[in-house]
Amino acid sequence: MADISQTTVKSRQGNPKVSRDDWLNAARDALISEGVGEVKILSLSTKLGVARSSFYWYFQSRSDLLSALLDGWEARNTKSIQDKCSLPARTIGQAVCHFFECFIDPNLFDQGLDFAVREWARRDARVRAKIDAADSARIAALIALFHRFGFSQQDADARARILYFMQLGYHALDVTEPMTLRMSRLDAYLKGFTGQVADPETVGAFQRLALQLGGE
Repeated sequence: MADISQTTVKSRQGNPKVSRDDWLNAARDALISEGVGEVKILSLSTKLGVARSSFYWYFQSRSDLLSALLDGWEARNTKSIQDKCSLPARTIGQAVCHFFECFIDPNLFDQGLDFAVREWARRDARVRAKIDAADSARIAALIALFHRFGFSQQDADARARILYFMQLGYHALDVTEPMTLRMSRLDAYLKGFTGQVADPETVGAFQRLALQLGGE
């Protein structure tokens, strides 16, 4: 009985050399750099320096691991956008800057993971459905943002889509430019997206935050 009890305790604790998050992080890195086809238990165990059997302390199967990756992607990327879009704001310019925070803070939105999941979706209808649902939820959050500031349904819908698709396209094209240059365009960007001139306080506060997080 003592041996069975010790085994049960050990199985609940997992492998002491690596954690569940270690497996997920290794799988995420493989997904981003090599694609879903290379997210393999044996390859990941080699990278982590542990036996393949230790995988099963935390996951039932490779499919279980892939589902966990998708859950993490949804919880991080989509929820961050929804949370930022719902923050109180004095002006529409400040509200849009809250949305922009997701794309200057890597802790809020994982751009590499987002596009890796989109590539995965090209070959998996289930993942395609999740991508479509995520895009719809993110756009809905932006539409609600514009509604709060008096934009009509048609105008809110159009501006939300322009803003969202521009932002994803910006990263899909892998645009590289100094943060100082990007921030020098902030006034014009905000006017283009909202139709209104942003107040200097809003612009200055976001520029300082962007330079703090993104460097020069």
